[in-house]
Amino acid sequence: MTATTTAPMATSPVRAMRQPSGRLRAWATRAPLLPALVFMIAVTQLPFVATVVISFFDWNALYPKARHFTGVDNYRQVLTDTDLRHSVWTTVLLTVAVVLVSLALGLILALLLDRRFRGRGVVRTLLIAPFLVVPVAAALLWKHVLYNPEYGLFNGLLHYVGGPQPDWISNTPLLAVEASLVWQWTPFMMLILLAGLQSRDQQQIEAARVDGASDWQIFVHLTLPHLRRYLELGALLGSIYIVQNFDAVFTITSGGLGTANLPYTVYQSFYQAHENGLASAAGVLVVIGSIIIATFALRVVSSLFREEVSRA
Repeated sequence: MTATTTAPMATSPVRAMRQPSGRLRAWATRAPLLPALVFMIAVTQLPFVATVVISFFDWNALYPKARHFTGVDNYRQVLTDTDLRHSVWTTVLLTVAVVLVSLALGLILALLLDRRFRGRGVVRTLLIAPFLVVPVAAALLWKHVLYNPEYGLFNGLLHYVGGPQPDWISNTPLLAVEASLVWQWTPFMMLILLAGLQSRDQQQIEAARVDGASDWQIFVHLTLPHLRRYLELGALLGSIYIVQNFDAVFTITSGGLGTANLPYTVYQSFYQAHENGLASAAGVLVVIGSIIIATFALRVVSSLFREEVSRA
């Protein structure tokens, strides 16, 4: 019986050349992204890590030598202090009110713009304009041009019809901030919902009309279920930004009259009270809340993409 030995198969030179070239090609395609990745980590992640570290210290900028490690005491103070809890509640109330009203008005405007009429492009451009205004400029516009009790537009119109002359900011401070944010964020909601309306199945709507369905029945049973994902996306994206809003509160009321939200409280703790540790803890909580909302927003976006792919 003859024993046969099988020599190991030598790797072909072509295959040996293909493997390094494939790796080099992969690195060549990823290399242009490395500077952007390094820049993003240096600008966003490293400061956030430093903020998290500072949040565990009792650190007052006026007494830097007295800083010491306190664990989660700063977080406990943020969640138990009366003023800080009130700022958290104000943040929630401001966000919910602005998002709901903006969604309702955005839906109405989207339904109007979904119809064909002369000058629709001009009207659409004018309605988008408030979202393009710089937030500080928008807040100054509302504070001085509209709300001012002496020369503001609102009191001018009331004076023309013989009405009262209220001080809008002093009498309704939180409502004044909410109105300016609703004015600025309604176009954003309108664009998202208008995209949802234009992605409807027109054949399904025409079939419903042939079967005798009214416009209200089509809206309730076809349009609203189709817009559910778009409504969720608008609410989540709007919440991410409005939770972090600082410009309107700072510009219109300077955080007074019970309008101080959590971002303004972070500013107040850091720049006025010089409590670096406490401000860092509040800032970390804002980021955590934004991440939670953003996670749900990404899920909604991915589900929308899956629906579009399944239709295609």
